[in-house]
Amino acid sequence: MTGRMLSEKTGGIGWMTFSNPTKRNAMSLEMWSALAEILADFQADPAIRVVVMQGDGDKAFVSGADISQFEKNRSDAEAAAAYSAVSDGARAALNALDKPLLALIRGFCMGGGLGIAMAADVRFAASDSKFGIPAANLGIAYAHDSLRRLVGLVGPAAAKDILFSARRLEAEEALRLGLINRICAPDALEAEVRAYAEAVAQKAPLSVRASKAIVNELMKPESAQDAAMMRGHVETCFNSADYTEGRRAFMEKRTPVFQGR
Repeated sequence: MTGRMLSEKTGGIGWMTFSNPTKRNAMSLEMWSALAEILADFQADPAIRVVVMQGDGDKAFVSGADISQFEKNRSDAEAAAAYSAVSDGARAALNALDKPLLALIRGFCMGGGLGIAMAADVRFAASDSKFGIPAANLGIAYAHDSLRRLVGLVGPAAAKDILFSARRLEAEEALRLGLINRICAPDALEAEVRAYAEAVAQKAPLSVRASKAIVNELMKPESAQDAAMMRGHVETCFNSADYTEGRRAFMEKRTPVFQGR
């Protein structure tokens, strides 16, 4: 079994599930490839306004790479480069998604799995979930992109603690550090995420997209920020039919119906 990626569309929400439950949803090469395809479909579909990613079952979100494939798919430098081209392409698709991306986390969220979760804009976790980066137990180092996200979320001192100790963090500590945004009881988690996603899906898509793009841009050094792009998003919103609808709905004391244009 090499695992698989599952996708479903419900209303304005795209659901993406990492499914390799016998290996705690470890990422196989086939799953990386399918991940990029699913995200491309969600990105291109104007009806999808929010994307939620989750692991199959309650044991894990994603436990990292499927190491059992390494003998075949990463046996030498050439094979490793081919593998990286696929996995890096999938990570780039996660980073390029301009719609809100939510992570629904149950069970273990470790190593590369935590790296995937950190690509989300908002992370919801079950109260019994666990987090960590075991690089120091394996003699490896994680790529700068993942570590940049970690430092951005928890700060440099906490990031070093997590990396040096390779310890597991309980959900409460992960919340306190800023690694996750919300904790829910395990049996209430999916309903909480669904309700949040449905609420976001009703907001003005151009406004939400602008907020995501501008916040992400502001995380870069000021000298590298694209001011014209950020101004462009603001102008697009003010020139949109949705802005007109938002004003009218406010004056008429009704819920606005946004079309994303």
